[in-house]
Amino acid sequence: MTNDDPALLALHWAQAGRKVALATVIETWGSAPRPVGSQLVIDAQGAMEGSVSGGCVEGAVVTAAIDAIAAGQSEILDFGVSDDEAFAVGLACGGQIKVLVQPVGDGLTQETLLALAEARDKAQPIGLATDLTTGTSRIITPSDAPDRFRLDRSGMEEDGTFTTIQNPPLRMIIVGAVHIAQPLVQMARACGYAPVIIDPRGAFGSAARFPGETIVEDWPDEALDTLKPDARTAIVTLTHDPKLDDPAIMAALRSDVFYLGCLGSTRTHAKRVARLQEAEFTETEIARIHAPVGLDIGGKQPAEIAVSIMAQITQTLRQAR
Repeated sequence: MTNDDPALLALHWAQAGRKVALATVIETWGSAPRPVGSQLVIDAQGAMEGSVSGGCVEGAVVTAAIDAIAAGQSEILDFGVSDDEAFAVGLACGGQIKVLVQPVGDGLTQETLLALAEARDKAQPIGLATDLTTGTSRIITPSDAPDRFRLDRSGMEEDGTFTTIQNPPLRMIIVGAVHIAQPLVQMARACGYAPVIIDPRGAFGSAARFPGETIVEDWPDEALDTLKPDARTAIVTLTHDPKLDDPAIMAALRSDVFYLGCLGSTRTHAKRVARLQEAEFTETEIARIHAPVGLDIGGKQPAEIAVSIMAQITQTLRQAR
C-alpha cells in the first residue's frame, strides 16, 4: 500500500489522533473520471488526499465529511453532475455520482484499516464488504467474492452491500529477452502489469535493448525462487531453449500463477510435455500451460505475437476459469 493510498492515510491520520473520514465512490456514470472504488480521505479540519470525481464534487464531499465526523455517522451523498462541471474534468456529458462517507470509528475501525494495510504489504488479496444501511465494514477474502476478485472490480451487490476489492499488483515475468519480449513488456506495462525480464545471457537482457526495465540475469529457477510468483502473476517463456525454459516452467507449475504461456510449435510443445512427464508432473498440471503461446490470430511479426500473448493473458485473467 503506497503512502498516498487514502485508506492507508486514513489509518495513519487516525493513529496520530486526528478525526478522519474515508469517502468512497460507490456508483457513477459510465465514463467517469474516477472509477467506482476511488477514495478520498478527509480530516475534521478539511485536509484531504485522494479524489472521488476529479474535482467537480470534492468540495461538497469535504463539507459532508466534516459533518459526518462530528456526528459519528456514515452518509451517502448523491450528486447530479451538470454538463459544464463534467466537461471541466474531462467528460463530454454530465451524470450521477454516489459517494459513501465513513468516519473512522465504530463502522470503519482502525483494526479494519490495519488489516487492509497488512494485506497490501504481504501482497495478499483482501476486500471490504460495507453495509450501506449501517455504514459497517467487514473484511472479506477471495473465497467470499471470487468473481469480483478475479475481475478486480469493486461494486454493489444485490443485497445492497458495497464491496471494495484490493488486489495485489499484477506482474508479468518474461523468461527470455528476445525480440518478442521488447513489445511485450511495453504492452504489459500499458495493461497495468509490472514486467520483469529473466535472462542470464547478458547480450540479450541488456539495458540498451530494454531501457528502464527490470532485468534479472540469474538462471530462471533461481530468479523465480526470489520473485515468488503468485496468483496475480503471469509467466511467459520465450527462449526456445529447454535449459532456460524448462526450469522456469517447472517452477511456475509449482506456483499459483494464473497464466503460464510457452513459445514454440506444437511439435516443440510435445517434446516439452514428454520432459515434464518424465519429471513426474501430472496431466492436470501440464494442462495449465498455454502452448503454443498466445491466441491464434495469425501473427508473424514480434509485435503481432506479443499482441496475441497479451490478449490471451487478458482473457485468462478476466474470464471465468
